[in-house]
Amino acid sequence: MTDAEFTSNLPQPKGLAGALLPVAGFGVTLRNFFRPTVTEQYPKVKVPTMPRYHGRHQLNRYPDGLEKCIGCELCAWACPADAIYVEADSNTPDAQYSPGERYGRVYQINYLRCIFCGLCIEACPTRALTMTNEYELAGPTREGLIYEKQDLLAPLAEGMLAAPHPMVPGTTDTDYYRGVVTGPTPEQEAWVRAHRPDDPTLPENKVATVAKEAQA
Repeated sequence: MTDAEFTSNLPQPKGLAGALLPVAGFGVTLRNFFRPTVTEQYPKVKVPTMPRYHGRHQLNRYPDGLEKCIGCELCAWACPADAIYVEADSNTPDAQYSPGERYGRVYQINYLRCIFCGLCIEACPTRALTMTNEYELAGPTREGLIYEKQDLLAPLAEGMLAAPHPMVPGTTDTDYYRGVVTGPTPEQEAWVRAHRPDDPTLPENKVATVAKEAQA
């Protein structure tokens, strides 16, 4: 069938409406043509993002400082852009980084590939991986846009102990997931004190640091 033989089933307007039909698609353009222009003054003025904006990823911690990531690699499998690389390793009594048997020893996200779809955070079974509102991820080199584990780990909150250290005595990884653990215990602090007496997250070392800063 040729174009000449084609007959549309849609009603064809006549008169003035029919004459203006070819330019009807410019309606939105014409409505906004005479409105004042609004220019975002970025980066001098930064507009807050929406609360659930998909920005830079973050690897979260439990309240006692242990990492939530268990190195299961489900986030890497879920990623449609193949932007995540994970290598797991086993926890040991002298190097317990997360509750349970394993932790993420290597964690990389290639932001040259990431499409910020959020499928990785949906796949995470421990809510270890979430997305922040940070969107300023530009950089001068390609290597700088491959974020390593230390770039993605959430900062230690007040009261947390830096890993590695043992789990809270008498708890399991399920207790951690259910929120039973609310902070480090004296037993955990004693272990860190015995193995890393200069650890800056120990209470006594925090006091010394604050005193030095006050003197300076």
